[in-house]
Amino acid sequence: MNTMTCKGYTARVEFDERDAIFAGRILGIADVIGFHGETVAELRAAFEEAVEDYLTTCAQIGKQPLKPVSGNMMLRVPPEVHLQAQIAAQAHGQSLNQWAAEAFRKAALA
Repeated sequence: MNTMTCKGYTARVEFDERDAIFAGRILGIADVIGFHGETVAELRAAFEEAVEDYLTTCAQIGKQPLKPVSGNMMLRVPPEVHLQAQIAAQAHGQSLNQWAAEAFRKAALA
């Protein structure tokens, strides 16, 4: 996956062969923010402008800009997976939260 970041926001970038442009969309927030450009430089500028426009618009309307994530996460997993994760965490001398955060980090970077 091709991504770019600006002010803590990450966007996924794809090439639209039909229109011969690069298109991007900011990830991790409920608001839909897209941008495009014919070159990488245009794409980067459009992304930065989209982030700035989003932040400016939020300020003008008194809305708190959505952040990509809060750091709090709630998961539902089968009980046997929960038990195995708890055992693995204890075996590594970690809390389940510490162990899961490390497992997520490794998986996300793979």
